[in-house]
Amino acid sequence: MNETLKSIKNRRSIRVYKSEQIQDTELNAIIEAGLYAPSAMNGQPWHITVVQNPELLKSLNSDAKISMAKSDNAYFSKFGANDAFNIFYHAPTAVIISAATDSPYAATDCAALTQNMLLAAESLNIGSCWVGLANFALKGEKEQAYKESLMIPAGFNPCYTLTLGYKKTASTAAPERKSNSVNFVK
Repeated sequence: MNETLKSIKNRRSIRVYKSEQIQDTELNAIIEAGLYAPSAMNGQPWHITVVQNPELLKSLNSDAKISMAKSDNAYFSKFGANDAFNIFYHAPTAVIISAATDSPYAATDCAALTQNMLLAAESLNIGSCWVGLANFALKGEKEQAYKESLMIPAGFNPCYTLTLGYKKTASTAAPERKSNSVNFVK
């Protein structure tokens, strides 16, 4: 099977990581793959922030969970109140993708960048997970302080976060795909 198609079919969200940090060469290859994502009018309206500082990851996790616990959504409040839960699944690396505020297509373009990075990680046998819960901290009460500590440039807002690390467990098989989700008009 073609290696690209193999990575697409094999990629799963990994939520159990080894504590060992991934190699810089692997990280740089994953980032480069993201930067080659398509974007509307080649605007490339993104900024990537790599977080490997354990104290900063711990702070983001704590603040996100405090905000989640206050949520009216039972799903979020349950996880926010769970002391054992970690929004990054204890991955040694989190990558925050920020979107340019002046681009109408930034969210879509940043999603393409994120997907490229997830697939590149799989091709290198690096575990990854696209996580949304970091936004509870990144867009919460301490939003500006986090933008400053993460050195997110003016004119950009955090949009997506993914985790990266060596897989502690083997990937599971893909769930069956939904049927009747494609039609052809010729």
